[in-house]
Amino acid sequence: MGSRDDGKKYFSADEISRHCKPEDVWIVVGGKVYDVTEFTPTHPGGAGVILRYAGADATQAYDEVHAPSVITDTLPANNCLGVLDETTVTADWAKPPPTETKELAIEGTKPPLGTLINCDDFERVAATTLSKKTWAFYDSAATDLITKHANRSALDEIFFRPRILRNVRTVSTRTRILDCETDMPIFVSPAAMAKLVHPDGEKELARGAGRKDVVQCISSNASFPIAEIVKSSTISNQPFFFQLYVNKDRAKSEVLLKQVSDLGVRALFVTVDAPVPGKREADERVKADEGLTAPMTGGRASNDAKGGGMGRLMGSYIDSTMSWHDLAWIRSCTDLPIILKGIQTAADARLALEYGVDGILLSNHGGRSLDTSPPAVLILLELHRCCPEVFDAMEVFVDGGIRRGTDILKCLCLGATAVGIGRPFLYALNYGQEGVMHLIDTLKDELETTMRTAGLTDLSQVHPGLVNTLRVDHLVPSGFEHPYAKWRPKSRL
Repeated sequence: MGSRDDGKKYFSADEISRHCKPEDVWIVVGGKVYDVTEFTPTHPGGAGVILRYAGADATQAYDEVHAPSVITDTLPANNCLGVLDETTVTADWAKPPPTETKELAIEGTKPPLGTLINCDDFERVAATTLSKKTWAFYDSAATDLITKHANRSALDEIFFRPRILRNVRTVSTRTRILDCETDMPIFVSPAAMAKLVHPDGEKELARGAGRKDVVQCISSNASFPIAEIVKSSTISNQPFFFQLYVNKDRAKSEVLLKQVSDLGVRALFVTVDAPVPGKREADERVKADEGLTAPMTGGRASNDAKGGGMGRLMGSYIDSTMSWHDLAWIRSCTDLPIILKGIQTAADARLALEYGVDGILLSNHGGRSLDTSPPAVLILLELHRCCPEVFDAMEVFVDGGIRRGTDILKCLCLGATAVGIGRPFLYALNYGQEGVMHLIDTLKDELETTMRTAGLTDLSQVHPGLVNTLRVDHLVPSGFEHPYAKWRPKSRL
């Protein structure tokens, strides 16, 4: 160890390498030397991943799965011993430690961004260029993928009834979502661990969405603390929403909700359709990186006898006891508008109205929770048939399978305030914020073209008469109960 005029303590690579045993663990992260001996046994990702880099430089492995601030927020200040003396680093010391061959992040070559002209193009590129585990995590859905595919096919079965001979030279896609001005009736749906796609993950999403005046909804399972994501914005007063999974340790959720409110987030989306994670077999089949953690919740990736499903294992902290009565507790923790994310029946939409929430998001979790649950657009039609009063009392949102400007306009014609888009934004993040901006431009161009060809110039002109739903009407329930099976359960929840 030595010191210099700058007052810092410097450690040679040789000295660091001697601290490589379970009872004496030093690592280097970002050029700083840390004593992690006491922390290693309690590391959320397991001790093994730290011991692999004991006495060595763990910067690359750390940066792949952690936000820069996690180590300083987690370890006491005196655990930072000093600085690596770069002049002592040898080729052998800098060599990564022996481990299993890591999966290549890039299996193919990304074509120029300008050649991608729709959501499906981004998805095709992601399928061949993301790591196998990242692709499995994002693309996977519950069991037989029936709901995942039905989300898109149900929209395809709805036809327009366009009006002609309208002056459509100028059109506007601007609207308001939960009192937020936005350039389009879309928002970035919350999705976990965007850092798997891009080093800046959700922060890069925020920059791209902000520059295009689109609202981002940040996931509880984001790769970075929410403060870092919000502060990464380059746009003054950029609006954000936040998605909450209620933690089994309610005190942790209370702390998080206070932080969210203090940061000026505009609305809270409470996920209610995933008390437990769905069985996503493609995700289970590929081994997870056990060093991956979500900083806001402590959720971590791991592997067990069931497989390596990141969605299942990182969601183990979610409180499955949450009920309607807990909405009062959430209301006591925040003054933000509360939107229930995951309404799948008209009966629950009416209950949401009775419990006084500010909005509902009709969603089946992108087909990732309960397979054979209904496509969101069919739930939208069910609301019209069974409880149309909700449209006058709260904002109604839709997500799941939205891939085209035509999909967006169909949902708006049927009463949605806006739609959420999830996977396509993750795939666009493959190209950084430029990809996010290009995707938004693509969707806006499609929406403007759809409006013009349907005979609209402003979103205030949408109405149900512009769509023909006859091909799916037989799939829409006409009441809260089964139409003819009349037996009742022996007990009720």
